[in-house]
Amino acid sequence: MPDIFDVMAERRSVRRYSSEDVSEEDLNVILEAACSAPSAGNLQAYEIVVVRDRRRRIELARASLNQMFMAQAPVHLVFLAYPRRSASIYGRRGARLYSLQDATIAAAFAMLAAHALGYGTCWVGAFHDEEVLRIVGAPDDRIPVAIITVGKPIGGGGHTTPRMGMELFVFEEVHGRPFRHIPVMRKLLRPGC
Repeated sequence: MPDIFDVMAERRSVRRYSSEDVSEEDLNVILEAACSAPSAGNLQAYEIVVVRDRRRRIELARASLNQMFMAQAPVHLVFLAYPRRSASIYGRRGARLYSLQDATIAAAFAMLAAHALGYGTCWVGAFHDEEVLRIVGAPDDRIPVAIITVGKPIGGGGHTTPRMGMELFVFEEVHGRPFRHIPVMRKLLRPGC
């Protein structure tokens, strides 16, 4: 199994999938990784809906502004923020921020685990919230945060995308003072970093 730095360096957004299924064991590993993510107060203020039904995947693709590549992926993981769970401890800030952060980091962990197991993923964030909730039968107090498509990539997966130079968005001590970046992990760097 690759180490975490290899996984971070090699992960790409994949939009072409084979028809090969995601094994039950691998799916469970991916979900366990998601559930191991840190969360505010350890509340795990999110839920995950696993979608494998082809018709429902097509509906999710349509609800995602007709991103029909999604339907090729045999598994969709729909991450829903659960604001009320976080609000029970953290009030308004928990409801509007912490629950979204919880769902986001869990989705990122799922993507990294999937890549480590040889699957491709794509983070889909453009969709009609109400449609996604209806398709997965979720209560209307949940907030869809991301749909992660999971499947075996065709053609080696996605392509490398350039990144902005760190001097444009990483600061030292105060905003606007560039952090002095000394590249040490070349395998993680993409053009621009």
